[in-house]
Amino acid sequence: MIINKKIILVVALFFATISFYGQHNNVDRDKIKALKIAYITEHLNFSSKEAQEFWPVYNDFEEKKNKLRKLSHSEINDQIKNSDKLTDSEATKLLEKHMKYQAEKNDLEESYAKKMKTIMSPKKILLLIRTEDNFRRQLIKQYREKNKN
Repeated sequence: MIINKKIILVVALFFATISFYGQHNNVDRDKIKALKIAYITEHLNFSSKEAQEFWPVYNDFEEKKNKLRKLSHSEINDQIKNSDKLTDSEATKLLEKHMKYQAEKNDLEESYAKKMKTIMSPKKILLLIRTEDNFRRQLIKQYREKNKN
């Protein structure tokens, strides 16, 4: 599970970097979101009741997660790039902020998992996690293949 969180963090930072440098515009993000929805729907075989309850919770989670990532990025990541120029005091404060955002992210994920358990089985939640990871891997693979040329 820790490895999955590390992978998710690396992928999230990867996508944050891409979006930060403007290599993906809003159309690309919308296209990726639509592909992700189709991919999850296809792999999880939701009942109509599950789908009706799942998507609002999932979309709310994704929105909150993205807001937290953007806030963390704007407050921390730019300063980390220049970490060699920070004083020990500034580095300590920055590290504390980073840890605070990590804790908030973990709290959000825990809250999300609890809500999901009221909608679907724990087994299906694990399948969702695996499906999201597989989608990210495919996306990264396609991105790398596209940019080889």
